[in-house]
Amino acid sequence: MFDTLRYEVRGRRAYVTLNRPERLNAINDEMPGEIRAAVDRANDDAEVHVIVVSGAGRAFCAGYDLKAYAESELDARWSQNAVWDPIKDYREMKRNTDDFATLWHSLKPTICQVHGHAVAGGSDIALSCDLVVMADDARIGYPPARVWGCPTTGMWVYRLGAERAKRLLLTGDTIDGAAAARWGLVHEAVPAEELEHTVETLADRIASVPVNQLVMQKMMVNQALDNMGLHGTQILATLFDGITRHSPEGRWFKDFAEQHGFKAAVAWRDSGRPIPDGGGPLPDPAEFPDTDPSA
Repeated sequence: MFDTLRYEVRGRRAYVTLNRPERLNAINDEMPGEIRAAVDRANDDAEVHVIVVSGAGRAFCAGYDLKAYAESELDARWSQNAVWDPIKDYREMKRNTDDFATLWHSLKPTICQVHGHAVAGGSDIALSCDLVVMADDARIGYPPARVWGCPTTGMWVYRLGAERAKRLLLTGDTIDGAAAARWGLVHEAVPAEELEHTVETLADRIASVPVNQLVMQKMMVNQALDNMGLHGTQILATLFDGITRHSPEGRWFKDFAEQHGFKAAVAWRDSGRPIPDGGGPLPDPAEFPDTDPSA
């Protein structure tokens, strides 16, 4: 019943596997709603005690599948022409943010298993889970913080504290799983060959607890973050995300992608070269080496 993910139940666990491996599980228009539907199904199933979220293929999730939106000259869902309608943009993106956040608000605990990359919107999905276990060589971060994005779920500061959240969001840098575990961004990092076993062991331990107990403990902890303003942070971040795509710098990035391709625009963004305030002349992509847009 799902197009972008696989759903199965085994041994008190619901397994939600992002399943667009040919696009590194990049988020398309259907995936957020299907994540919500899978979480709802798991919560309705009395046999399920814990939800395990992972990705098929080479990566957990490489973020939004924005190539078509960035390269198109037509008015599109994430990049409007001329006059920007902020409420239209907010309604669209807030729906996605709320869909990802069902992993956080799920009555039953959620564990995210990260290999390869969990970047941009992929990090929103991962960090919306209660517990994150990474391969120590996997990468997590929010590169669009440099231009054309703001993490709408706003989970970075709640997991890292203000200074380390700023360290990543003011640079757009990614860090590996080992560093993410040291910093407290994720629960644990292990060698890639041990990742699945580690997640299964953790899920098995949680699955042995009665659902009533799991729900109450999770709700109590989540309430503390709600009291710290998580919902308000997500509203602000979602509004800012729309602004970043329609600011002068956001338009510059879009023009670059239209002219030279999204991959070249991402390579410039992540290279550390200056992004002009207020936009400016487009660079020549021949000036820098090509890079993997999932990195």
